[in-house]
This record gives sequence, structure tokens and C-alpha cells, in this order.
Amino acid sequence: MGEILTAGAKAPDFILPRENGEKISLKSLRGSKVVLYFYPRADTPGCTKEAIAFNGKRKEFERARAVILGVSADPIPAQKKFGEKYGLVFPLLSDEIHAMLNAYGAWGEKSMYGRNFLGVRRITYLIDEKGGIAHVWPKVKVEGHAEEVLEAAQKL
Repeated sequence: MGEILTAGAKAPDFILPRENGEKISLKSLRGSKVVLYFYPRADTPGCTKEAIAFNGKRKEFERARAVILGVSADPIPAQKKFGEKYGLVFPLLSDEIHAMLNAYGAWGEKSMYGRNFLGVRRITYLIDEKGGIAHVWPKVKVEGHAEEVLEAAQKL
């Protein structure tokens, strides 16, 4: 289990498949800001609300020259179904082996109803055009989060 990264650190590169099977790397997005948000599971209430909020702000993120990427450990078919069901137009990346999730500190121990287990932590990173971490939201509250990230992207 990796540590949550801090602002100022270099963002670890990755190559992951998205919901349509195409591979995306952080290196290929140099020159753009990247909103990298990790979510526990596709098509669950909180994750759906968060995805819809980011999707609804996508034009504003584009104007801020920021690319949105959602990442979970869900398999590609689940990501595809989730994206189609809610009309999500940004990439949903799949990390079933948890390598990238670990690199970003997004895979780790969680607790629910008094039970501890391993899973995806709800974390968001804003990565600058040169691949550095500009801002980190280590414990995301879904309500108002997309707006907060957008504001940070616009100021960057």
C-alpha cells in the first residue's frame, strides 16, 4: 500500500486501459492539467454522484485546459457499463492489479460499519502541465468536490 502523494511531488507515470480498451498514459497528457480522481466502485451512489458532477463540469474543465480521468479497480466491462449508463464522456481507467492505485496511495485500508478491508480510497490529484502534483484532496467529500477541483484548475 502506497502513501498519499503531496503537492510538489512528481506524479508517477502510468499506462492504463480505459473503458473502451484504449490505453492512456500520464506522459501522453503532458501539456495539459490532469484531474486524477480515484473512486471506490462504479455505479455506487457516491461514485455515481461524483462522476456526474465531474461530467457536468467537463466543458469548464476543458476551458481550464484540464483533462478529467476517473480511476478505480473495476474491470473494463464495469467501467464501460458505468460510463454508458450515465453518459460520462471522460475516460474511466481500470487498475485491477492496483499498481497505479498503490503508486498514488489510493489503495489501502478502509473501514465501514466497524469492519476493516482493503479498497480504493476516494482521493483526487490535480497534476500540472509538467507532470507535478499541484494539489491533493486526500479525503474527498463528494458534495461540492467537482466545483472545488475546477476552481483549483482554473487558478493553476
